[in-house]
Amino acid sequence: MDLASKVKALDVDNDKQLKVFSIVGFGGLGKTTLALEVCRQLEPEFQRQAQVSVSQIFSGNDLPGLLRRVLRQTDRPKQTKERMMPTNEKPVSTEQADPLGNIDTMDVGNLERVLKERLKDKRYLILIDDVWSTTAWYAIRSKLPNSNCGSRIIVTTRIDTVAKACSDGNDDHIHHMEKLNHEDSKHLFERKAFGSAGNPCLEDQSWKDVTEKILKKFSGLPLAIVSIASLLASYKPPEGKHMWEIVERSIGSQMENNPTLEGMRKILSLSYNHLPHHLKACMMYLSIFPEDHMILKDRLLKRWIAEGLVAEKRGLTQMEIAEDYFNELISRSMIDRVDGREEWCRVHDMMLEILVSKSLESNFVSIVGGQYEGMCYANTIRRLSIHGRVEEAAHRGSPSKTISVRRGNGSGIIKGIMVHHVRSFSIFDPEAHMLLTRLDEFTLLRVLDLEGCNGLRRRHISCICRMYLLRFLSLKGTDIKVVPSRIGDLEHLQTFDVHQTHLKRLPKTVKRLEKLEHLLFSNKGTSHYGMSAWKLQQGVNKMKALRQVNRAVIYDPKVAEEIAELDQLQELAIYVDTRKHKRKANDAAKKLASSLSKMYSLRWLEIGNFGCGKWPFVPIMRFLNDVESPPRLLRYLKICGHGDSLPDWVASLTDLSELEFVWTYYNGAELFNVLCKLPNLKKLFLGAYFIRLYQNMVATSSQSLSKLKELTLGYSPEVPKAYMFQENSMPKLEKLVVNFGDQVKKIVGIEHLKNLKEVQYNGNRNKMKDAVDQLEELIKEQRMCNKITVQVTYEDDM
Repeated sequence: MDLASKVKALDVDNDKQLKVFSIVGFGGLGKTTLALEVCRQLEPEFQRQAQVSVSQIFSGNDLPGLLRRVLRQTDRPKQTKERMMPTNEKPVSTEQADPLGNIDTMDVGNLERVLKERLKDKRYLILIDDVWSTTAWYAIRSKLPNSNCGSRIIVTTRIDTVAKACSDGNDDHIHHMEKLNHEDSKHLFERKAFGSAGNPCLEDQSWKDVTEKILKKFSGLPLAIVSIASLLASYKPPEGKHMWEIVERSIGSQMENNPTLEGMRKILSLSYNHLPHHLKACMMYLSIFPEDHMILKDRLLKRWIAEGLVAEKRGLTQMEIAEDYFNELISRSMIDRVDGREEWCRVHDMMLEILVSKSLESNFVSIVGGQYEGMCYANTIRRLSIHGRVEEAAHRGSPSKTISVRRGNGSGIIKGIMVHHVRSFSIFDPEAHMLLTRLDEFTLLRVLDLEGCNGLRRRHISCICRMYLLRFLSLKGTDIKVVPSRIGDLEHLQTFDVHQTHLKRLPKTVKRLEKLEHLLFSNKGTSHYGMSAWKLQQGVNKMKALRQVNRAVIYDPKVAEEIAELDQLQELAIYVDTRKHKRKANDAAKKLASSLSKMYSLRWLEIGNFGCGKWPFVPIMRFLNDVESPPRLLRYLKICGHGDSLPDWVASLTDLSELEFVWTYYNGAELFNVLCKLPNLKKLFLGAYFIRLYQNMVATSSQSLSKLKELTLGYSPEVPKAYMFQENSMPKLEKLVVNFGDQVKKIVGIEHLKNLKEVQYNGNRNKMKDAVDQLEELIKEQRMCNKITVQVTYEDDM
């Protein structure tokens, strides 16, 4: 019986009590990977899921943050949750207000009350990863409700006593991780080191001998096998064989004699030591992030660039070079993708220990708070990272000569650390805002990352506006409401991230930031109709360095003309404001169409009009038909606004892989006639009112979407009444998502989707009943070609 079946089989005699299943084993055996796979397999069985990590130094002060992460994930439909949500991530939608209210200000008691209310009649599955103590477990367990609905908690831990405490001493509820046997170890090693099954080295006896010697020293530890195999994969045959032998000798017998922590660290250190110099610096930079932190790739790459860790090469942008660095670290298994998603990564905690050790030795990074607290710092600090609150750090035994804490008024202040030479300052604890009082002393900062930090005030922003050397500034997820006009004085700024803040506008002086490459702006808690955006002003054409703008709004024709001069732009989200000055806005839309014809570097485009979704329906998006020469390199296109015909030029976008329509109003046959001409289209989202009245959506074999892998049909009231799939209409489709809302929709021909692996239906229980019953019948009769994962979310049960 596999592990998922064991967890599922805990229901006996109709006992619906909450049960806890523990996975135990030392680091590197793959506990988290196994737990995530179990959660994936069991997802259709549960109404709510959450997955959170617990650090080695978890204390009562960390409990509110963990409960907030559980609340945010279990309050939303399953397909939109974030997995393994890190401490400081606040997944606030820019499309709707947070239904939970302001849980950031709630104490533990109120959080517990809200959580129990939300889950009182729900069957939930929660993964709690990396629990280190029974104290931490009991603190967490006491706050989770027993809903008597057959809920499950899965815990991973390295410690047997913790596993027994979690599972109440029931050995049947504990899974002990075993090392891989020789055959599985060999298969994993060969897949990582040699790649394809046809590699000639697999048949060469001398290569086989080296492989066997290496495997003998690994004792079946997956992390060690993957790490060394990924390292050796960079040394290609036949010349690479000599390097393989050197690596094999350098491993020695350490792993063979001590196949636990020290041996594992030796292997991971070896992988790090074999990195090229430029990748070593980028890898060591990851020690800035706390344990189990989920890192957004885009954020990391921009920080690398701002820190000067990315070289310049003719013909490539620094972001492209940084992306190459990132992909190389992924291919070497130095960092891992999260849930296989391209945009997130994380570092294994054992690798992080090595990186932190090397960083502190070389004075590359200095850390305050968190599990690495207590280190003595050099007189000159280059990069300062706050992992925890200063008060907690003091209680954990920080050396008094390094940090002292003043209590009188209740705010902890770092006094002993000299910050005048700090080049990079990051805060990863939302409650560490008391450190902001010293912002005026950080005069040489290049990187300031305050994402998710609570307590940021206007006086702090005023200090930031005097940091004239800043290249990277992130205020994402903070509560700021105003940015002073002096922000325009930061002449070296390259990245300015104010996503998910309370800002409604940016000052006109932003256009003075002539070195700015990335501007990210959104207001948390606003609906689509009232969403905020950067109002582009005349003079924006001076911002020649801009590569990424999200999101902007125009209504001035002169500004729309100036946009054409931003020839470095690769990502643009832009809306025409038609709510006022309609004639002027229409003129601006026509000028924007002309400008788009000159923006040859665009790879990513979101374009629409403010006020879409409101009646009467006025097809303002017709201006897109006037685009004479569309950006040929587009990979992503979203049209969000009132339009009644899809522009013909969309069919010429041969690189387009992802396409979204929201609030459009197209003829179904015309729509598919264009879509079938896109040779690389892999993802398609069709949103509200995407098809005209009295029509069904019919995917035909003559208009086949041959490469499409994922189709999402957003809520569209009234029409279409049916979604029809003919044979060979979507031969590669793997995932189908249908949002019924409160409407009855027929799904016809789903059995013709021969490659389908996952189906998600969301909506009203009664309205979806026929579609759900039909799908279950098809599966029961084995008329579906593959084993299908089905997830049904009843919105009226939320």
